[in-house]
Amino acid sequence: MSKKIPISIAYGDGIGPEIMEATLFVLKEGGASLDLHPVDIGEKVYLKGIPNGIEPSTWEMIKKTKAFLKAPITTPQGGGFKSLNVTIRTTLGLYANVRPCVAYFPYVETKHPGMDVVIVRENEEDLYMGLEYQLTENTFEAKKIMTRQGCERIIRYAFEYALAYQRKKVTCFVKDNILKETDGLFHKIFDQVGEEYSAIEKEHWIVDIGAAKLADTPTIFDVIVMPNLYGDILSDVAAQIAGSVGLAGSSNIGPSLAMFEAIHGSAPRRAGQNLANPSGLLLAAIQMLVHIGQPIEAARIHNAWLKTIEDGIHTYDIFKANNSKEKVGTQEFARAVVARLGQEPIQLPAVHYSARKQIHRDTKNASAEIASNKELLGADVFINWKGTIEDLVTKFSISTLKLNFISNRGVRVWPDNHPETLCSDCWRARLMSEKGPIEYATILKCLEELSNQQVEIVQVQSLYHFH
Repeated sequence: MSKKIPISIAYGDGIGPEIMEATLFVLKEGGASLDLHPVDIGEKVYLKGIPNGIEPSTWEMIKKTKAFLKAPITTPQGGGFKSLNVTIRTTLGLYANVRPCVAYFPYVETKHPGMDVVIVRENEEDLYMGLEYQLTENTFEAKKIMTRQGCERIIRYAFEYALAYQRKKVTCFVKDNILKETDGLFHKIFDQVGEEYSAIEKEHWIVDIGAAKLADTPTIFDVIVMPNLYGDILSDVAAQIAGSVGLAGSSNIGPSLAMFEAIHGSAPRRAGQNLANPSGLLLAAIQMLVHIGQPIEAARIHNAWLKTIEDGIHTYDIFKANNSKEKVGTQEFARAVVARLGQEPIQLPAVHYSARKQIHRDTKNASAEIASNKELLGADVFINWKGTIEDLVTKFSISTLKLNFISNRGVRVWPDNHPETLCSDCWRARLMSEKGPIEYATILKCLEELSNQQVEIVQVQSLYHFH
């Protein structure tokens, strides 16, 4: 027997303990060589008063192991509780979320036979950084932040994944016709990095029509790489149209650590009934075995699972009278998989894994173009104002910077305005230098002058020209 690999495991909440027990049973019987280290996270930790659902000592345990296998957890309702998944991903640098979405037709119902799509989602940036603010009584803000390094790292991972798994095409989904800076950066770096992978086909879709095509004709896609928010939404869509969200597992990969989990939730109303389908967590555990260097065991278990599905042994969530033979519970399904260890499916494609290098490329020296100089030219000043546009304009008789325009909710309302435009109490005034680059002290003087005019400033954004 090979040396046991230390793995952290979290039994989770709701159906989590049941599907974890079933998964661990299959892993053990399938020959996986694991040294298990249970950790407590989730609901009971939240209820101790720890707002992120994980105790400080737990971090050290996870870091000492090679991977983290996590069952779904429950976040208590109400404010004050942070997303544990987001906390783990960002704290441990798990920048790549990988979700294979595969159809198992005709044994699992789907409108898309032959679907085999892998969603590679950036895991740390975008709106999921959680930078939200209340600017005024009626206006709220969430910041979408993306970096060159973050974009290049996930895009390069997608291409490296395609090479490692003999995939033919990588597709980029963004909304850069509207979000020209953030999504535009992602698209630009996709094109730059893609030039290094001449053997792989590259394409780009605007995310809305791309999502429509994914839902309608998923077989035209292979690997899709996306920023965080789009990837989160569309990976669930892809899993569901493939057959069921309950059949999808995912991996969260970082430079030195990795977390593996089912993509579904804790489903507390199904807990303790021996009903839940353990397949999502089991398929995530199979990804884990490949990651930690046990590909033979991974393939053995995966093929046994495929044979179980092919034989019509199904849990309630995918059971259909026309293509299922026996409805089983959580533990019975696990025993059915174990009974088929050593077998391969007949109709469904069998899987074969080989030892793979870690799919990770350092991007400290990003190949993407990096601006070397910048000039400060002005500032956008956000103002809480409940009066008229005309009265607001009179407040800008200041000596430092020129008022270029005023907008509200992203629509320019001065010097040109339309009475139909809905305005909130948060206004953006663009102030620009007429004499070229300035020092920040100029902006501070401008803000002081506005304050003397009884203008309530709620946020300031410096405007730079990079070259």
